[in-house]
Amino acid sequence: MFKRDKYLNQLINSRNNHQVKVITGLRRSGKSFLINEIFYDWLKKNGVDKTHIIKFAFDSEIDIRKLDAYLPNDPTIAKTVEGQKIINNRKFMLFIDDKTKADGNYVLLLDEIQNLDNFVRVLNGYLYLNKFDIYVTGSNSRFLSSQVDTEFGGRANRIHILPLSFSEYLTGVDLYKRDALDEYLRYGGIPLVELKSGDEEKVNEAISIYKETYLKDIKARHPQVDENNLDTTLKVIASMISTPINPTKIENTFNSSFNAKLSNNVIGNYINWFEEAYLLNKTLRYNVKGRNYIGTPYKIYFEDIGIRNAILNFREVDETDLIENIIYNELRYRGFNVDVGVVTIKAKTNRKDKNGNLIYADKDTEVDFVANKGNKTYYVQAALKIDTLEKKEQEYESIRNIPDSFKKIIVVKEEGKHYYTEEGFLRISLLDFLMNQDSMDW
Repeated sequence: MFKRDKYLNQLINSRNNHQVKVITGLRRSGKSFLINEIFYDWLKKNGVDKTHIIKFAFDSEIDIRKLDAYLPNDPTIAKTVEGQKIINNRKFMLFIDDKTKADGNYVLLLDEIQNLDNFVRVLNGYLYLNKFDIYVTGSNSRFLSSQVDTEFGGRANRIHILPLSFSEYLTGVDLYKRDALDEYLRYGGIPLVELKSGDEEKVNEAISIYKETYLKDIKARHPQVDENNLDTTLKVIASMISTPINPTKIENTFNSSFNAKLSNNVIGNYINWFEEAYLLNKTLRYNVKGRNYIGTPYKIYFEDIGIRNAILNFREVDETDLIENIIYNELRYRGFNVDVGVVTIKAKTNRKDKNGNLIYADKDTEVDFVANKGNKTYYVQAALKIDTLEKKEQEYESIRNIPDSFKKIIVVKEEGKHYYTEEGFLRISLLDFLMNQDSMDW
């Protein structure tokens, strides 16, 4: 079993805080296992009677059938919305009443809560009773809109769970750390994939989850979508991680590579749907000197690199892109807000003025990540290797021209002890960066 201590501690620290604990994240990332196995076991070991812990999964036919006995003349499925069965809330509340007749407090562990009709009102009602400590999961970001936050009246505590970080992944595999990193770069951190025994099984599982879970869910929510265009758009995006893009750029790729027409408005909608399903994250570019955001183009990173590889049938694996994506996810795992940095510098051109002097012009250089948390800021540059002076200049140019004293870090895949360069940049191996939570402060 993979350890998820970070998220377990967040749940423990939020116990009995009179808020609904909302665990969000990509489907198959481990939300259900976290609350129904890891947290459930912790509760029992720490004195909570198991009869006072109520589990219910709104995407489980077995659990849904338990409601048929209540109000037998009323349908258990209240309605179907975007391919999802929405459960009759009155039946569910009678079920809870039946299970909580004894005196004392109760813990509710509710899976895929967005499939319960009027779930916000139901959960608010249970909060007001002051006898329930409530934990729910959800896989669709739309049910956590600002409107829902308002309806909860500030009584919702969000915990976003990512697929396995590399340090979490190491707790469940018996591999030498270098081999483990190679596996992780290829197959990512979806627990169901990593629990498979061989390469073929892992490939098949990852592709199956991508097609039968993620794409199927999106198509169910949007039944009029052109399935081929949806799938192709995701493949185009997957092949362009670490590259600044926008819907127009993807539209041009459709025209040139597939001889097909697809408007940038439709592509923009697709990207929003992928974000809603937590498949990917749109990351804005931030002008470090100007202190302002650049709306477009932006970059896209995948919530799980193994699913990204599955989208491309494991045929297009550029290590530099994969490293950048997992560093991005690691920074988010550590609680940072992450942007892509842009640093404008004066660069020589091949042109000369009338006096024969070289003309300088503005040039945008990139810092892979600007990571912020509280009053801390770090600039992080990712590289497969830096083995030539030319490559060194390419990687160092942007961070060298940042006009502040926040820490600059260069992460490279090659192994070796970390050190500070003559210019004061921390240079650290990818393994050390991923395995040590305090590595950025070395």
